[in-house]
Amino acid sequence: MTDVDAIVVGGGHNGLVTAAYLAKAGRRTLVLEARDQVGGTAGSEGFAGATVNICNCDHITFRTTPVMQDLGLEQFGLRYDDIEPGGVGMSWTEPEGPAWAHWHSLDATLGGLARTHPGEVDGYRRFAKRAMPAAAAILAAAAEPPTLAGLTRLALRKLFAGIPTVWAWSRRSAADVIRSYFRHDALTAVAMASGPMVWGISPELPGTGLGALGYAMRHVARVGRPVGGSGMVPAALRASVEHHGGTVRTGARVAAILCDGNRVIGVRLDDGTEITAPVVVSAADPRRTFVEWLSHAPAGADSLIKRWSGHRAEDGYESKIDAVISAPPTLRGSEHPLSSTHTIAPTIAEMDAAHRQLGAGTVIDRPALFVNVPSLLDPTIAPPGRHVLSIEILLTPYAHPGGWAASSEPRRWLELVDSLCENDLLGSIEEYRVMTPEVYERDFNLPRGHATSFAGGPLAALRNPDPELTRYQTAVPGLFITGAATFPGAGIWGASGRNCATVVLGTTG
Repeated sequence: MTDVDAIVVGGGHNGLVTAAYLAKAGRRTLVLEARDQVGGTAGSEGFAGATVNICNCDHITFRTTPVMQDLGLEQFGLRYDDIEPGGVGMSWTEPEGPAWAHWHSLDATLGGLARTHPGEVDGYRRFAKRAMPAAAAILAAAAEPPTLAGLTRLALRKLFAGIPTVWAWSRRSAADVIRSYFRHDALTAVAMASGPMVWGISPELPGTGLGALGYAMRHVARVGRPVGGSGMVPAALRASVEHHGGTVRTGARVAAILCDGNRVIGVRLDDGTEITAPVVVSAADPRRTFVEWLSHAPAGADSLIKRWSGHRAEDGYESKIDAVISAPPTLRGSEHPLSSTHTIAPTIAEMDAAHRQLGAGTVIDRPALFVNVPSLLDPTIAPPGRHVLSIEILLTPYAHPGGWAASSEPRRWLELVDSLCENDLLGSIEEYRVMTPEVYERDFNLPRGHATSFAGGPLAALRNPDPELTRYQTAVPGLFITGAATFPGAGIWGASGRNCATVVLGTTG
């Protein structure tokens, strides 16, 4: 007898999704989370009497999966507000606007562009015709583990709609793709800020072309935010795990994944406690999983461990400011309130320079800013009579000269946003906090502050040099892996966790 049937290491949203499906299938399932609450960077926490999200709060892909329905998350309190428009674009080359809005409705988006950027309407129409079927194909492909047979069935079912675009764009750079449709920085640069720049890479890099699909995703799926903050997703998932008989333990830090020389047999916590199980799912950093935690692994895992030992830990590059303010700001040049995220983007050339400057530890003069006031739509997250301001900043290096604690950069970011406002933003700030890569490392167990993500599409999944990231199964019998590093990664998606559960249930008794 073992203590449980399955252990899931890591209580981020993908780990919780996997655990909930396993528990629902009748497996005795235990989730071990090192922090004192679940959710990881998908969560929310209290600050200055408000509820603030660890990362930016817009969810696009989560509701395109069956996860909410399969796990009954609405009955556990998960509700979404739809965000319209889904986003607003602005460029540092024209900081006074006009801003333009991308709505879920293609016609509404084209109508708005006809007023703000009439020269881009035809290009947007051509882009949407090509990109929307590709976005729909990627969302459909994410609904199951990626295999050649599965993708072939998908292509036949959709009569190959979007598949040629996925294939062609996946080999180009995102900048090359987007420049073939648009000329104005307000469209080209904003698309790249929410694509490759979010992945921490240059949009000029070949193979990033699917990063140009962001606008199309907003027409195929709806942008939304959980009522009560992003943390309502992991909270509802935890409730689902427990409702189906699973157990979630926080403050439980794993020190080793135990094997008997043949297969997984359980885990050991840092206090010496050993818990046995024939299945262990790691929803944590892959390199840490294979290189630091595996103990007495079978000989068949030697090449896996050696390969991951050669993986260099990447540096984090995102920062975020959360502020409690007395009045919401209004941006000049935008007719839309900050309930929608406003992206203020540098040029593509500046993005490329920002990527090259990461090694020097410096931030470009005009970084990408994602600005919103989520409490305009959801007043439950702010203290009475106050609002919550969220600013995400890219690209910000892990190693910053003199250290982030002494840096004047965060104040400069606030001043940049204030320079765009009609009212006095700085004077309205009552309290604020800064999340930098070193904070994500210290508080969220992200090596070097980097949130790993599988940024490629389904075709990249087929030819990935680390197949465990796309198959969820490893060279160690009984050991599986999920999380943002696995397909499909990045953002609040949950498909990786669902796919992993499908593989576990299909390969174990």
